Amino acid sequence: MRQAGRYMPEYRALRQKHTILELCHHPDLAAEVTLQPIARLGVDAAILFADILLPFEPLGLGLSFEAGEGPRIAHPIRRAVDVSALPPVDPTHDLGYVLDAVRLAVRALPANIPLIGFAGAPFTLASYAIEGGATRSFAVTKQFMYAEPAAWHALMGRFAELVGRYLAAQAAAGARALQLFDSWVGCLAPEDYREHVQPYSRRALELARAGGVPVIHFATDTAGFLDDFAAAGGDVIGVDWRIPLDVAWQRIGAGRAIQGNLDPTLLLAPRAVLEARVRDVLARAAGRPGHIFNLGHGVLPETPVEALQAVVEVVHERAAAHG
Repeated sequence: MRQAGRYMPEYRALRQKHTILELCHHPDLAAEVTLQPIARLGVDAAILFADILLPFEPLGLGLSFEAGEGPRIAHPIRRAVDVSALPPVDPTHDLGYVLDAVRLAVRALPANIPLIGFAGAPFTLASYAIEGGATRSFAVTKQFMYAEPAAWHALMGRFAELVGRYLAAQAAAGARALQLFDSWVGCLAPEDYREHVQPYSRRALELARAGGVPVIHFATDTAGFLDDFAAAGGDVIGVDWRIPLDVAWQRIGAGRAIQGNLDPTLLLAPRAVLEARVRDVLARAAGRPGHIFNLGHGVLPETPVEALQAVVEVVHERAAAHG
């Protein structure tokens, strides 16, 4: 989760010369950042360096990033007319630089290291587009969802089609797995998820699966409606640390794969504590096939690289012991 970032000195060196959007817009730089964690951390897959909000640029929403403040949307969606005014987007053309980064990274990676592509899920994209940036309450998003149901469903339908085709295009460019990020959907009540979000996540995942590679469906804080979340689709269901891995897997169903679920803040804990909690996650997986060990969300900027290396070592030791 978020392999490359501010915790890595190599990444910080690039950021001194380039903005986030510059790194994303230049395929050679995006591929370079994608590759940075592989040798340093020894992980088993590479995650494409991009940003989930890149589709906002061809949509004309005005994406920018402010230092220490996160993303800013210059033209947020606040009215039904804003939805109907959104232009059509062709991911293969309008986001072609991302696909070029996929191709470059795939060519540079060892044959045994797959590349994971990703995109933001319809709800998470909608929340940024409506709020105009990050939020904790999602009040403006929910107000729009309740007060403008027709416009909400139209917006979510647009995002579902765009995201699904974008993910399939990444697979066509060489990504060997895809991940749909619904980072903020946990703010919803279960009934709101079922009515206002689930159909669109399902559609995006269906389109992504046309790429012919496994698809990971990820979110945080979904323990309250994990069954509904899993029912939306995905070959792999991502879970965070708010639910034990074995409990989550039981609810998802033994026939599905699972990803997770170490709390990222444990990477700031003493080594003994960290390793014990990593082993606990592995013990809950009990060696069953279909577990992707991962964090429950992204790596925090202040994380020591050595902590991530320690996690990889423990997981690999356990995997070797189980053949």
